[in-house]
Amino acid sequence: MPTQPFGPSPLGDVTAIVLGHAPGPVLELLDLGATVHRLWVTGGDGTRRDVVLGHPDPAAMLASTSYLGGTIGRYANRVAAGRFELDGRPVEVGTHDRGQHLHGGPDGFDRRIWTLVEHDDHHAVLTLTSPDGDQGFPGEVTVSARFDVGDDEVRLTLEATTDAPTPVNLTSHVYLNLDGEGSGTIDDQVLEVDAPAYVGIDATGIPLPGPPTPVDGTPFDLRQPRRLGDVVRLDHPQLRGAGGIDHNYVLAPGDGTVRPVATLDSPRTRTRLVLSTDQPGLQVYTGNGLDGTEQSSTGGWHRQGDGLALEPQLFPDTPNRPDFGDATLRPGQTYRCHVGWRFEALGP
Repeated sequence: MPTQPFGPSPLGDVTAIVLGHAPGPVLELLDLGATVHRLWVTGGDGTRRDVVLGHPDPAAMLASTSYLGGTIGRYANRVAAGRFELDGRPVEVGTHDRGQHLHGGPDGFDRRIWTLVEHDDHHAVLTLTSPDGDQGFPGEVTVSARFDVGDDEVRLTLEATTDAPTPVNLTSHVYLNLDGEGSGTIDDQVLEVDAPAYVGIDATGIPLPGPPTPVDGTPFDLRQPRRLGDVVRLDHPQLRGAGGIDHNYVLAPGDGTVRPVATLDSPRTRTRLVLSTDQPGLQVYTGNGLDGTEQSSTGGWHRQGDGLALEPQLFPDTPNRPDFGDATLRPGQTYRCHVGWRFEALGP
C-alpha cells in the first residue's frame, strides 16, 4: 500500500499512509501523532467527501492547539492542576490549559512521530514508546495504534503496556463534519448519544465534586436525536461556561464490550456516522475553541462549530477521583481502547 511524503518538520519528515478503496472509506493517516488526516466517504447523495478536519502541513499541525485527528495520550482529557497520588506517592505532570493537564501535556503523543511497523491495503499499525518520566508520568509505556478500513467502517484499536504503574487513557481526537471539510458549521447535523448522565465541569474544564448529573430535563439529553445548532445555543450555565458542549457523557453500561454509543446524521448529504466503543465515557466537543486562526486542509480557516469531536475514553481527572474508577495501568496488564466509525447512507 502506498506511503507518500507529507512534508518536513522539526521532528523529522512526516509520512502519509493511505488505506482503503473507493467506493468505501479511504483513510489517510499521518505518522505525526498517528493522526487521522483525511477520511473520504461516499455520502447518501452519492458524493465523496473528506469528513474530518485537518491541517495543510506539519508546521500547521505543530502550531495548532486543537488536536485535529491526533491520537491522544498518555492521559486524554484533564487532570486537575497536573497533580495526583499514585500508590501513596505524589506525581506532578505537565500543565498547559488554564493550569490543568490536558491531553498528555505540552508534548503529548499527538506531537510525536510514531513508527509504522506494519501496513497493507486495509490496515496499518503504528507504535510509540513513551519513556519513564515523559511529561512527568512514571514508567515506560509502549503504545500501538492499529487502523483497519473495511467496506463501510474504520476501526481503531489502541493498546498500551507499562513497566511501572501509571495512569493511561488514550483516545482519538477526530473532528467530524459529515458535510465535508470546509463546508461550514455542524449546526444542522443531528446527534444522538446513549448516555443517561454527564459530568459537570468548572470554568477550567475540571469535573465538579459529586456524582455525574442526570441528563433528564437538561440540554445535555441526547438520548433522542437533536440538531446541534439548537442544543449549543440553549441557556444553561454549563453550555455558557464552555461555549457549547465540552463534556464527558456517562455512556449506558456496556460491560467493556464494543457497542454503538452515538450517531451523527447529516440531512444535507444524507450520511450517517455510527460510533462504537468499549469505553465508559464519551467526551463530546462541539468545536467551541476553533477561532479562525488555524488553517484547514482545504486552505480555509477553522471556525467555531466547524467540526464535532466524539472522543471515547475514561472519565476526566480519574487519577484524582476514585469514584470515577481506576485509570492505573500496571505491569503485566494491557490497556485497550476500541473505536469504530461506520458510515451509512440515509434515505431521501
